[in-house]
Amino acid sequence: MISNLRFELSFKNISQLEKKLNFCKLNKINNINIPCKGIIKKDFFNSTIKYILKYHNEFNVTYHYSLYHQYSQNIEKSYKDLLDFLRNSHLNRNYEILLVSGSNKKKNFDALNVLSKIKEEKNLKVKLGIAYNPYLKKYYNDYSERERFDRKLSSGLINSIWFQYGTDIKELQNELNHIKKVAKYEKIHLFGSLLIPSKQFIARFKFRPWKGVHISEKFLFSIDDFYDFTRDLVQFYEHNNITPVIETDFASSDKLDLIYSFIRNKR
Repeated sequence: MISNLRFELSFKNISQLEKKLNFCKLNKINNINIPCKGIIKKDFFNSTIKYILKYHNEFNVTYHYSLYHQYSQNIEKSYKDLLDFLRNSHLNRNYEILLVSGSNKKKNFDALNVLSKIKEEKNLKVKLGIAYNPYLKKYYNDYSERERFDRKLSSGLINSIWFQYGTDIKELQNELNHIKKVAKYEKIHLFGSLLIPSKQFIARFKFRPWKGVHISEKFLFSIDDFYDFTRDLVQFYEHNNITPVIETDFASSDKLDLIYSFIRNKR
């Protein structure tokens, strides 16, 4: 399972990116994700892609393309920028794309709108990943996720599903069952967010919870329980062929060793 792990990189400039990429090389980490959020957007996002292609094209990269963060001027301009990005990925064939609407969906420019338009494009053959939040219905009274997934899948453009992080494995199982039922004839790769607990992370999350991320109060007040849950989630991912995506910082030997300890020492 360790060889298949994916690691999401966070960085504030190209110098930090270079250091983290070198750390990945040193530790034989080949599968990386580049998010599109915070300051990693627009020109910096684009320059990051060019830099990796030029100097580090040995990595297996998945780029997150946020329609919210990449929006520019109007829908027409934003869609043209997306098409250019997709055509470039098709030519290079050395990175994949996770298409996300973003934390605040743009009216008439979210993943559903865009997928329907891409489907009509001629001479553009792409396969995309999409995000799925299994916890919206139970914890956020949002009943649209299944319907949105069904419509996204019907585009014929989907080759991977990326599960949002949360701490309710039963709810995750329910939504996974639905996905397997709907996509039973499709070849879909599954990925799941994995956060490694720490006292620092818990303090930050209590102060400013992440939008759409459900973490039980039980785990926010007991790091030992949080550790136990993390081992259970790793085991669930392994049993269901879901590749973990590490979203917490890993770029030191101690942090990387801690991550690997959770992967190896399942309950």
